[in-house]
Amino acid sequence: MLQRSGQQVETGTVKQWQPKAASEIATVVANQAIAGDYRHLALSCGPLAAGAQPGQFFQLLCPQPPGEKPFLRRPMSIYATTTAPCRIEFLYKIAGAGTRGLETLDVGDSIDVFGPLGVGFTLDPQWRHIVVVGRGAGLATLAPLARAAADVGIHVTAVLSARRPDLLVSVDLFHNYGADVIGVTDMEATSGPANVEKILRGLISRQACDAFFTCGSSRLMRVQQRLAAEFGIPGQVALEQQMACGIGLCYCCVRDFNVEGEILSRRVCWDGPVFDLAEAMP
Repeated sequence: MLQRSGQQVETGTVKQWQPKAASEIATVVANQAIAGDYRHLALSCGPLAAGAQPGQFFQLLCPQPPGEKPFLRRPMSIYATTTAPCRIEFLYKIAGAGTRGLETLDVGDSIDVFGPLGVGFTLDPQWRHIVVVGRGAGLATLAPLARAAADVGIHVTAVLSARRPDLLVSVDLFHNYGADVIGVTDMEATSGPANVEKILRGLISRQACDAFFTCGSSRLMRVQQRLAAEFGIPGQVALEQQMACGIGLCYCCVRDFNVEGEILSRRVCWDGPVFDLAEAMP
């Protein structure tokens, strides 16, 4: 049995198979513009989907916008989940035919979602402080970590990067779970690698960085890789990649990784999308 296809659950003396991912028809609860081209999509779903872990993703079968026919499902990392009621939420930027199709969804509409998929983030309960660094899509991918960390008593400092202050779209969610947020933007000339490195070194010097978590920027990932190697700090990175199937069959999302000096190829959708920070290559 494939490790991520399902699990065996003891029911008396009979083992009952239960899936770890499935396709289901979810109902739109909200689909609102929040900043620039970003929109917040909330869906009512079943308990399997609502049990998704931070860093995992779903494959969404997007509606066809007028004059366009998106063929493949679109991978979308989770932005938030709730189990009472069961909901999954996504933050997406309108950028192509698929996301233009998502924009057409109204409250009460249905959408086919497949997931949860992939390997998510892992938190060590011995950590007391973690630092997350995100930009672009990473602002959504990293957001669920705030809640997961709060649940186990880990404090979060979030360094969020964007072109303009109004595009720092996950600030409120991080604040809601007690995280400290440091916003850096291109407009304010504070988002460059040198300034972010200065911020991170300050956190390290105050012993406020037991681990790095990052997504959305290769430049900022390299900064964290250098600091992680210098100070012996573990880290995890959620990688963005074009995907077709989302379950490792098509090998569309293969990337190279440096594992102790050996270059290995891995599938982002199946082996990730979360990987060891030290092994990721730009």
